[in-house]
Formats: sequence, C-alpha cells, structure tokens
Amino acid sequence: MIISVASGKGGTGKTTIAVNLALSIPNAQLLDCDVEEPNSHIFIKPEIHGTISVPIPVPDIDRSKCNYCGRCTEVCEYNAIAVLKDSVLVFPEICHGCGACSFLCLQGAIKEVNRQIGIVEIGAKGDLQFGHGRLNIGEAMSPPLIRALKEYSNPARTVIIDVPPGTSCPVIASIKESDFCILVTEPTPFGLNDLMLAVEVLRKLTIPFGVIINRSDLGNRDTHDYCKKENISILMEIPFNKEIAVAYSKGIPLVERFSEYKKEFFKIYERMKK
Repeated sequence: MIISVASGKGGTGKTTIAVNLALSIPNAQLLDCDVEEPNSHIFIKPEIHGTISVPIPVPDIDRSKCNYCGRCTEVCEYNAIAVLKDSVLVFPEICHGCGACSFLCLQGAIKEVNRQIGIVEIGAKGDLQFGHGRLNIGEAMSPPLIRALKEYSNPARTVIIDVPPGTSCPVIASIKESDFCILVTEPTPFGLNDLMLAVEVLRKLTIPFGVIINRSDLGNRDTHDYCKKENISILMEIPFNKEIAVAYSKGIPLVERFSEYKKEFFKIYERMKK
C-alpha cells in the first residue's frame, strides 16, 4: 500500500505525521518527496547506502546542421529555445526534457545531453527503509527528481510518501499512484482555505483521503465543520503541546517522546487498510 501525506500549505505538521506513521507500523518505507527542502532525515537519522545522480535530457545544437528555421522554438511549450537570425539560444534551466525539439527537428541538428538536477539518496534506519531526493540549488523543476525517487518504492512494503506542500506539479507527481492520502491541516483560516484546495485535487485524482488536524485546540471550529459538511473523515486530532514542539526542535519523533501516539498511528494505519 502507498500512503501519501500532504497539505495545502507548509508548516501544518506534514513531515511530523509522515515520520511518525512510518515509525509506528511494521515493514514500512519512508520516501521524502519534498526534494526542495527534505527534512525527514533529521528525525529518522538513516544510514545512507547509495547516492544516485538524476539527470534530465536537454538539447544541444549542432550549428553546422541548423538552418535556423525556428521549428524547435515553435514546438517548445516552455520557451527553453530561442532562434535568432544566425544563432540559437538554449535555456537548460527551464527545459522540461520532453524531447520534442530533437524529435521534430527536420535538419537533425539537435541531440540531447544529460544535465544533472539533483540526487537521490537511499538508506535505512533499523527495519525502516528510507529514501529522499535533494534538488540542486537554483533548479526550478522538481517533478523529474520526484519521479526518480519513486522508482525506488518497495512494493513489498507499506510506502509512506512525504509530499511537498501546496497543490502544484510537485504535489501531483508525489501523490500519483497513492492508495490513500492523509491531508494534514490546522484549524486556522489559512489552513482551511488550503485544505479545501487540496481536497479538490484529490477528488479529481479519485484518491481516497482523510484529515489529521494538528494543533487542534487552537484557532476555531471551521475546519471541523467543513469536514463534517463534506463527509470527510477526521483521522486524528493532535492538540497543541509545548513538549511536542520542543521535541520536534531537537529532531525527536513524536512517538519516541510520547509512546502512546504509536498506538494511535497504528490505528489510523489499520483504518486506512480497511
């Protein structure tokens, strides 16, 4: 089973839920797909066994064959190629590596070369398998790295995916193929607004989901009312607790500091399986 843990906004406690769920169930694998700023490893402290470079193909122009017809510019949806009077400019940072330019070049003047965008690191902590991606600083596009990381999903295990915040392309790349998605939110106007956006995304993707409300005794009851109105299951409520925040700041997982939560996360896991 693949369980993704997502949120419409950052700072709701998404990584906290993903890490502690992974630590509470048997035969698990945790993949941190928040490749722009991965932080699950701070709590897991895994031993890294392998590092894999992840490239994308970008165009390389053979000026001796190019007749500057502009066909490559016409087919590039991302404006990564500009054809001038007697020159071709390539902007590799915004190239999506789709291959349309090289495939459709009538002169055969374009070949593809690999450009590294980041790395995937694979490891483990005890019986828990672990993996995360690290996008190179300055890169604008993370989905290819997320897809490369997900290739290391172990079908023999329950895979927990820590999803990037928001509802954009990196989120879609992370939650695709999930059997269930946990949406982590907080009872504030911003939290509710972004929860509603995430709910619409999951409904379009037809992925079953439920909600965990973090810091549930702060804010207001609007989030609870929304979930009731939309018939959305609230899987757990975690109240605000200064000791939880202190443990988090020290990189200590919730289930190690408060062992009673391990049973609660396992109950959620059993509920999702059903």
